Amino acid sequence: MGSGWHEWPLVLFTVLGQCVVGGVIVMGMAWMSASNNSELQNKIVRSMFFLWVIMGVAFVASIMHLGSPLRAFNSLNRIGHSALSNEIASGSVFFAVGGFWWLVAVMKKMPAALGKVWLVVAMLLGLVFVWMMTRVYQIDTVPTWYTGYTTLSFFMTIVLGGPLLGAMLLRLVNYPLAGTKLATLSVLALLVTVGVIVLQGFSLSGISSSIQQASALLPDYAKLQVWRIVLLALGLGCWICPLARRLPPSTVTLLAGFVLVVAGELIGRGLFYGLHMTVGMAIAG
Repeated sequence: MGSGWHEWPLVLFTVLGQCVVGGVIVMGMAWMSASNNSELQNKIVRSMFFLWVIMGVAFVASIMHLGSPLRAFNSLNRIGHSALSNEIASGSVFFAVGGFWWLVAVMKKMPAALGKVWLVVAMLLGLVFVWMMTRVYQIDTVPTWYTGYTTLSFFMTIVLGGPLLGAMLLRLVNYPLAGTKLATLSVLALLVTVGVIVLQGFSLSGISSSIQQASALLPDYAKLQVWRIVLLALGLGCWICPLARRLPPSTVTLLAGFVLVVAGELIGRGLFYGLHMTVGMAIAG
C-alpha cells in the first residue's frame, strides 16, 4: 500500500534515464544540424555535459537500489538471459558510448563524418536502453505491470521530459531553436499519457487475485494522477506560453518547466511501483 515511493532509487533511475535519452536525441539532432558552425557545435557539446551528469545521478540511484556496486557487477552475469542484466548492460553501453563521444568531441578530436555516425549509434542505444527497461517489468505474474501501458508510459517519458531538457540546454548556448515542433510533440505525449492514465485506471478494477484487488492497492491513485497531469501541463506550459506569444522562452523558464515535468513523472512512476502485486491465482478480466 502507498504511493510506491519506497522504490525511490528505481523511480529516479527510470525517469531521469528516460529524460536523458530524449535529451541526447534532441541535442544530437541540433549538433548535426549545426554542421556548418563549428563554434556553435562546440557550445552544444559543452552543454551536453549536464546530460551525462544527470545520467550519472540516475546510475548512482540504481546502484543504491541494488545495495552495493558489487551487486551491480554481479547483475551482469546473465546478459541475454535476464531482463535485469540486459537493462544494466544496455544502459552502461549507452552511457559509455555517448559519454566517450562527448569526451572526444569536447576535446575537438572528433572527425565530422565519424562524429555523426557515432552520435546516431548513441541515440539508438538510448532507445534500446529504454526498451530493455520495459522488459524488466513485463512479468506475467505481475498483471498490473504486464501490459502495453508500461512500455508506452516509459517511452512517453522520453518525449515529455527529453525535448524540454534538450531545449533548456540549447537555450543556454543560444541555439536558434526555431518553431514549435518539439513542444507540440511533447503536448501530444501528454495527451497520450492522459489516455494511458484513464484506460489503465479502468483496467485496474478487472485485475485481482484471491487476496488482492488491484484497484485497492493505491487508494489515492486518481488524486495523485490528477496532480501528475497538472504538473506536466504546467511544466509544458512554461515552454509553450512564450512560444505562443512569439517569444523565446528563457533558460530559467525552461528549467522550471523541466523540474515540473520531472516531478509529475516521478509521481507517475511512484504509482507504477505502488501497483506491484504478485499473484499465484490471478483473475484478470
